[in-house]
Amino acid sequence: MTTQPVQRTGKAPERPVALVTGATSGIGLAIARDLGARGHRVFLCARTAADVKQTAEDLRAEGLAVEGLAADVTDRGAVEDLVAAAVATYGAPVSILVNNAGRSGGGATASITDELWHEVINTNLNSVFLLTREVLNSGGLGNAPWGRIINIASTAGKQGVLLGAPYSASKHAVVGFTKALGKELAPTGVTVNAVCPGYVETPMAARVRSGYAAAWDTTEEYVQEQFEAKIPLGRYSTPEEVAGLVGYLTTDLAASITAQALNVCGGLGNF
Repeated sequence: MTTQPVQRTGKAPERPVALVTGATSGIGLAIARDLGARGHRVFLCARTAADVKQTAEDLRAEGLAVEGLAADVTDRGAVEDLVAAAVATYGAPVSILVNNAGRSGGGATASITDELWHEVINTNLNSVFLLTREVLNSGGLGNAPWGRIINIASTAGKQGVLLGAPYSASKHAVVGFTKALGKELAPTGVTVNAVCPGYVETPMAARVRSGYAAAWDTTEEYVQEQFEAKIPLGRYSTPEEVAGLVGYLTTDLAASITAQALNVCGGLGNF
């Protein structure tokens, strides 16, 4: 017989600790800055130690409480060390987890290698599971009266993307994981949501345009024009606009939002 989680909803702790992955550029950096500006104590990670060190220094220079550690979030041991470091650094449990680390990847499906497929799935999906499980267990979120898990998915997690089967598959899975875990944790005071950006101007977006330009034998400017033509607002979203929704989801006012996949896409997707 299964037991239901104990109802223990509460208020956010003072200056909660927020762990943000993939946080040295693009959306992740904007999220780290937004959460820091809200008074949260931020612990960030990325693969490259020099980038983590520089980003933490830059954000501290803005008056924000930020520390970090380089980590490969697809590696279980590295994830364990990352969560332990976040808890030890601030002497408090992780109350907010933002699973932002991700990568693009695709091409004609018949030509996709095993290595590319597994890299995309490991980075975009398996890391979300590994981090979430670790934060629930050793990070302290599993026994907390309040918490937030926010997974950065994509509108590609709700519709297929041309020449993007690995990416779409991984992001669809993140949305499914989010909805299932959101229902599981709903009685506990920990909410779980996915934020689904559409086209956002980031270094990853530039790499995606380059990939399509090569596949279509055209220019990156033409690719961008085609993408923007699909967006009702007629422009890419900004990382700060995505971070704004993430920040709101960490507030007590967002306590009744859980198991959702929310778009930030300029109207690209209305689903």
